[in-house]
Amino acid sequence: METKFQIFLILLAVLAGTVFVARRINVAPAILSLLAGIALAFVPGMPQLQLPPDVVLLGVLPPLIYSASVAMSWREFRASLRLITLLAIGCVIFTACAVATATHFLIGLPWGVGFLLGAIVAPPDVVAPLAIARRLGLPRRMLVVLEGEGLANDATTLILYRFAVVAISTGAFSLPKAAGTFAAILAAELAFGIAIGWLSLRLRHRARDPQVEITLSLLTPYIAYLIPEHFGGSGVIATVACGLYISWNGPLLISAATRLQGIFFWDLMIYLIEGLLFLLTGFQMRLLFEKSKAFPFEDIMLASALVAVVIVVARFAWVYPAIYLPRVFSKNLRERDPAPTWRWTFVVAFTGVRGAVSLAAALALPFALPSGEGFPSRDLILFVSFNVILITLVGFGLGLPIVVKLLGMGQAGRDEHVAEHEAELDARREALAAALASLDAMTDDRELSDEVVKLLRARHETRSNQLPESLDPDNDVSAMGTDLVRELIAAERKFIHAQLRDGKITDESRRRIERDLDLEEASIANREYRRIPL
Repeated sequence: METKFQIFLILLAVLAGTVFVARRINVAPAILSLLAGIALAFVPGMPQLQLPPDVVLLGVLPPLIYSASVAMSWREFRASLRLITLLAIGCVIFTACAVATATHFLIGLPWGVGFLLGAIVAPPDVVAPLAIARRLGLPRRMLVVLEGEGLANDATTLILYRFAVVAISTGAFSLPKAAGTFAAILAAELAFGIAIGWLSLRLRHRARDPQVEITLSLLTPYIAYLIPEHFGGSGVIATVACGLYISWNGPLLISAATRLQGIFFWDLMIYLIEGLLFLLTGFQMRLLFEKSKAFPFEDIMLASALVAVVIVVARFAWVYPAIYLPRVFSKNLRERDPAPTWRWTFVVAFTGVRGAVSLAAALALPFALPSGEGFPSRDLILFVSFNVILITLVGFGLGLPIVVKLLGMGQAGRDEHVAEHEAELDARREALAAALASLDAMTDDRELSDEVVKLLRARHETRSNQLPESLDPDNDVSAMGTDLVRELIAAERKFIHAQLRDGKITDESRRRIERDLDLEEASIANREYRRIPL
């Protein structure tokens, strides 16, 4: 136990170091975490760490999916639902069939094994490409499509994965039955996820205690995921539906204190989960390297290269028709939602990074068939899956910034970013005006003293005056103002600590004052315009 705890501390230190370096050199932290895990696995004396698949599928996946769903806008998700569905379901099935066909005819894998391998490597990851895409400042709708696809495609791949394992184990497969089961699972999980989201919000609203509410928020994704998974579903669709429901309905039911504390809690939790997940994924290289000795090296590399090429080609072959063909056949769609540029479509097709879910599904393969025979090509599937993750994460992760720059997609994102923040400023001004109008109505309906009304009106007018006139990136006046405010806050902190050392105030008083200063500085950072990096 002591050794495991020491390894855990080492992993935390390596995680902090890789994230620090990644931000300095402007590379996705997931890439360096994976490479650091591979390097750490071969350090002499380092014990072998095997990533239990249940830890990923049951312990890690629910909070990752839930947090991403809560952070997503249901309105934007619904607006892109057609394309998200085509990618999350259609592209996964198409890719799995393409891998099965290529591996069967070119390297002789049985159809069942090839389809199983295809199902494992078909879904793009949601974590790594989104982290890269956000830093590049891509258009908002593209981010919504990629994130929505990454959330929903895990459900498709896990259902296909189970169908393939059952088919290999029993030697029987019925396409109509499988299609009916797939549709029933989707419908049941949607209803269940919405019900859990509704129940969670009502319980949290009644609790009115930030610690209790955050605890309930932590339990929510596991309840939404584990119950459908126990009855043969995927759990993913239920978790996504639950998160989207809470995202849309939560703002009026969740208290301000819970939001402030919950944001910090979930940000830290997801940061640790994602980082450790990619580190442990890299750690599997040592185990897979030892298992690979049972196969000729040339066969493994050929299979890995073949599958990597197939999934890339299959994604491009699916994405372009999925975006453009519906508009060819529907005039209403063309008028309501004009087709994006080929550059937009190319970037969507290019972000096909595979992640830890693929490796977890490969690790979860049974060791033997019901007859007692070894599961066919299990170690080969494991090694190919890891190689595909490594190739796509490093290759596409490093190549995406170059592609975005060459295609000029960053400028579109920057223009959209400015427009979004201008609309935000308008909304802030109108909200303050609505509050003042509400104050006037209260003054007419209630007997409020002139001093109270005067103080409240001055407060809102001060907040209104603090809003900048514009968020033009060429205007540095706002940035200079926020820098000066930060210096003034720092001066206040220095004075308060001097007062504490001189015994003029207590530690409790100092903490209360510091909390107010922290909230003010956080508010400035939240309002501040940040230029999108190239």
